[in-house]
Amino acid sequence: MAPNDSAETIGEATSTVVGRRKTARYIVPVAVAGVAAATIGLVPALASSGDPDLPKISAQELIEKIAASDEEQLSGTFKISTDLGLPLDGLAGSLVPGGGGEGKDAGAAAPQDKLMELTSGTHTLRVAADGPERQKLSVLGDASEYSVIHNQGEVWAYDSKSDEVYHAEAPEGRDGGEHAEKAPKGTEGAAATPKDFAEKALAAAGDTTSVTVDGTAQVAGRDAYQLLIKPKQSGSTIGSVRIAVDAENGVPLKFTLSAASGGKAVVDAGFTKVDFAKPAASTFAFTPPKGAKVTEADELETGKDERGAAQKALPGQLAELDGLAGEGGFNVIGKGWTSIAEIKSPGGKGLPEAGSGDMPADAQGFLDALGDKVTGKFGSGTVFKTRLVNALLTDDGSVYVGAVTKDALVRAADAAAK
Repeated sequence: MAPNDSAETIGEATSTVVGRRKTARYIVPVAVAGVAAATIGLVPALASSGDPDLPKISAQELIEKIAASDEEQLSGTFKISTDLGLPLDGLAGSLVPGGGGEGKDAGAAAPQDKLMELTSGTHTLRVAADGPERQKLSVLGDASEYSVIHNQGEVWAYDSKSDEVYHAEAPEGRDGGEHAEKAPKGTEGAAATPKDFAEKALAAAGDTTSVTVDGTAQVAGRDAYQLLIKPKQSGSTIGSVRIAVDAENGVPLKFTLSAASGGKAVVDAGFTKVDFAKPAASTFAFTPPKGAKVTEADELETGKDERGAAQKALPGQLAELDGLAGEGGFNVIGKGWTSIAEIKSPGGKGLPEAGSGDMPADAQGFLDALGDKVTGKFGSGTVFKTRLVNALLTDDGSVYVGAVTKDALVRAADAAAK
């Protein structure tokens, strides 16, 4: 890190980056802004022709360059893959049959039904944006295409494989105006492009974080600086975050999240092609194909839990915990990269015992495959693991979760038991 790049000054710069979240949102179709959440990544697939020779820049200056970027128009292609070490396909099939929630079926083209598909495997996507009023994202299959288009107040989604269409009004505030700063429920804080991922990572910069400039690279044919972010603390499952930033306009072009355990990147996000010219207006035009089944969002039942099917399949205690956490009803242990959320289960109940009949067999088998039995001063419990986020569920119903190691979770539970 350059001498002037103190944790305090970098923290101030990163707060500016996060404050510009609205600009970053223009890059992603609003209806699928929540698809990536904290799970999808973009595989490199970017042949480098050598590291470009660029003027030296400090970490603080590079962060400020990201903050100053105001690109609202682009089109490009990227690939999505993830390696969480979690059999999400099995989870989706066993816990969410048909991928639906409660209420009337929203159809195969409903954006929420595509979430699980994008959280595992590898996918090729095309994206286009023209400010806050027009965005389009297409997921390309071998012989099919799924597209979501936001065009001046309307959202269309089309699945060519099933020939189904989903239509809805755009969430309030997405097209500017007096409510422009109100993010629609469920999309605030979601990540879907390298810039979104970068903002989230930079928000963690501070005295627990090392931020440096680590050379240069070429991404999608463009020269870029590489910003390297690493935890200073031990016990985190996160090894490093690397962000390639366009040297000309400050747009993050590639994002790589590596696990402390090594191996393939957990999240790797990088454009394979990108053009910052204004896309043609026809890019965002959509008319349902003749004969396609069209589902109108306002005809669907409302007020239902979107994850109704999953929550019915999971233990009732976990569903209750989810609601509790949503109200801020948990304690945060530690800080920075090793923060752990402690959640107390209503009624003090843990997982149902195997064979009790309180959990579907498929769900029980899935959880058993993930879990490691542990003991400590807190008693006993089960640690459920991915490569990034681990969770300890004690037999008395307490939950400890974070991007930390199993040992860190056990230590936190032991400390809380004193």
